[in-house]
Amino acid sequence: MRMYGLLLLGLLLAGCGESDVQTQIRRAVAIEQGDECHLCGMVISRFSGPKGEAYEQGVEEVRKFCSTRDLLNWALEPENRHARQEMWVHDMSEVPWDKPDDEHFINAETAWYVVGSSQTGAMGPTAATFSDQAVADAFASEYGGEVLTFDQLTLGKLNQNNHGTH
Repeated sequence: MRMYGLLLLGLLLAGCGESDVQTQIRRAVAIEQGDECHLCGMVISRFSGPKGEAYEQGVEEVRKFCSTRDLLNWALEPENRHARQEMWVHDMSEVPWDKPDDEHFINAETAWYVVGSSQTGAMGPTAATFSDQAVADAFASEYGGEVLTFDQLTLGKLNQNNHGTH
C-alpha cells in the first residue's frame, strides 16, 4: 500500500505543470556592467548607493533600478502597485556604499528605509536600506534622515526628502 502512495505522490508532482513554475518566487539577479535603470535609463553600475530590482506579475524579465529611490518611485505609483510581485534592495549593513554587492539583496517589503540622509546615490538623494532596524537607526543618527518601513513609504515622503542634508 505504501508503494502505491509513493507512486500516486510521484504522479501528482509530475502533474505540476508550467503554471506552478510561473508562481514560484523569483530571486534577485546580478546587476551586469551595461544594465540600464528601468525608470531613467541610466547605466546602473556607474553609481554608488543601494540599488533595487523588481518583477511584475506576468513579466519574465527583472526590472533593475539605479537607486532605491527610482525603485520606490516606480513601485509606489498607483498603476504599478497591483503589478509588482517581488522586490529587492541592497542590505547596506552588509555592503560598502560605493559598490554594493549583489550577494546581499533583501526583500524590499521587509527592509528598513532611511529617507532624507546626506548619503547620495544615482542622481542625488536615495533611500538607504537595511535588514535590521537598529542598523538603520544608527545610520540615521550618523547621516540624518527618517527611518521608515516599506508600508510607511509614500511618494510624498520620498520626494519631500529629495534634497537630503548635505
